[in-house]
Amino acid sequence: MAFDYNRYLRLEKMPTLWCWGCGDGVILKAFIRAIDKLGWSQDDVCVISGIGCSGRFSSYVDFNTIHTTHGRTVAYATGVKLANPDKHVICVAGDGDALAIGGNHTIHGCRRNIDMTLIVINNFIYGLTNSQTSPTTPKGMWTVSQKVGNIDPTFDGCDLAIASGASFVARETMLDPRKLEKIFIKAFEHKGFSYLDILSNCHINLGRKNKMASAMENLEWIDNITMPKKKYDALSKEEQINLFPTGILHQDTNADEYCDMYQEVIKAHQGKRGKITQDEFEKKI
Repeated sequence: MAFDYNRYLRLEKMPTLWCWGCGDGVILKAFIRAIDKLGWSQDDVCVISGIGCSGRFSSYVDFNTIHTTHGRTVAYATGVKLANPDKHVICVAGDGDALAIGGNHTIHGCRRNIDMTLIVINNFIYGLTNSQTSPTTPKGMWTVSQKVGNIDPTFDGCDLAIASGASFVARETMLDPRKLEKIFIKAFEHKGFSYLDILSNCHINLGRKNKMASAMENLEWIDNITMPKKKYDALSKEEQINLFPTGILHQDTNADEYCDMYQEVIKAHQGKRGKITQDEFEKKI
């Protein structure tokens, strides 16, 4: 029997505004299947997205949703999670949204190890605003803002997440939807901050302006620059240049989680000053 995606979609918003062939649709369907397999109630899930093509994600899914300002997904999500520690909080952001204007919030979400998932849909470009250089744009590629070729060193968000303290960091592409679904499930089940770098195509504003005229050519390029972590680790440092490992890159199941620590602070405060409610405690601090 065919999977019923309609149960999880806001059908009045269909069809999506994403370009034909965009990887965001593949990611959306894998996301929905992962939620369904986990058996989570739609009422217990909050999806928070920012600005950009990926920012439309929250408009299309039938969960609790927030469409935030540019770069502020993790900041909003932190408030939602602290107020509702029993709910499943998931952020969806683009590479520009999460790593440029939102880079500071991403760092501190990782550092706190608060129990949420940040899905970064990484298409290597500011797609919605017509092709400006993003933090992940490969060196040498043409963009509207660097027409002679990008001179910025290529940035790896996964390295940033690991260094900042995220307890689960993984990368996949939208080329294999089933593998993507599995990595979503692992990230959602992990207790702590999960950072997912999902490589996707923007053949309209990156591909066709960099000698990849079709969606398929853009996808072939993504396939050529990625490989499973085990194969990647077997390469020399020189061979690893311009390649991205996929799979789980880092996982720490023993790291302290922020909401748990926050609850301990509340309990300690109650013990010293008599029992008070969480609302009363939050007003005091």
